[in-house]
Amino acid sequence: MEEHVSPEVTLRQVVGGNGVRLAVRVAGPQDAPAIVLVHGWAQSSAAWSAQLTDPSLTSRYRLAAVDLRGHGASDVPDIAGGYDDPRAWADDIQAVIDLVGRPAVLVGWSYGGAVIADYLRIHGDADLAGIVFVGASTEIGRDRPGARIGPAMRAAMPDALAEDAEVAASAFIGFARAMSATRLSGAVEQRVVGDSLRVPRQVRKALLRRDVDNAEVLSAITVPTLVAHGRLDAVIDPLAATYAHGKIPGAELRWFDEVGHMPFAERTEEFDEMLLGFAHREAET
Repeated sequence: MEEHVSPEVTLRQVVGGNGVRLAVRVAGPQDAPAIVLVHGWAQSSAAWSAQLTDPSLTSRYRLAAVDLRGHGASDVPDIAGGYDDPRAWADDIQAVIDLVGRPAVLVGWSYGGAVIADYLRIHGDADLAGIVFVGASTEIGRDRPGARIGPAMRAAMPDALAEDAEVAASAFIGFARAMSATRLSGAVEQRVVGDSLRVPRQVRKALLRRDVDNAEVLSAITVPTLVAHGRLDAVIDPLAATYAHGKIPGAELRWFDEVGHMPFAERTEEFDEMLLGFAHREAET
């Protein structure tokens, strides 16, 4: 399947782990080095809209932003459909890399960092040019140092998992506003809330029930890695970035001052310059 969702972006489909069909937004030249963008919990590939339409990136790189299983326009397998299986997540990411080419730069935001860790656990980093963790949780579970949450995430629970739609919607409105250190546009806030509510409640719950220690996975990374985090992130505690940076050999740490959980939306130009510089250094050498 190929569908043009804008003049710059095409919607493609791949088959990931357990036969799950995944929607992928693709932009940039077909033969260019690949950057794969992985969104966070209860979001979608639309989170990366600014990057997918930035000519400074798409003129030089093949960008692919995937809707994770159970999210966006991808299939929603039932609760036994791999949400607690590292191999299922790993094979999902492998399918996207197969689509756009290797070696790829993997970029994981929030829960997307844990998905990248799933990929590394199963497939290693031989097909990667580099990794960027953005406001990322690299582990999952209570008391995991790579999964430290901030006050915004604590405030959203348990209402964000409520069966009552009004209760869940109210929780996600507050959550969307707390993602940024400064107020996002109404259009972005509404997209964040809409994407959250589109993810079925059982999927939201399943992702948070996992308990994953990735200390050894992070320590085994051999490709260049950049850990980027907003100093005012109220969703994933900045201490999670410090932990990942300390575990990953040779990792670079980049702080975004006066920025919350979404540096790619709050400081788009600065973020894109950072990503462009990293990709140029690692994917083109």
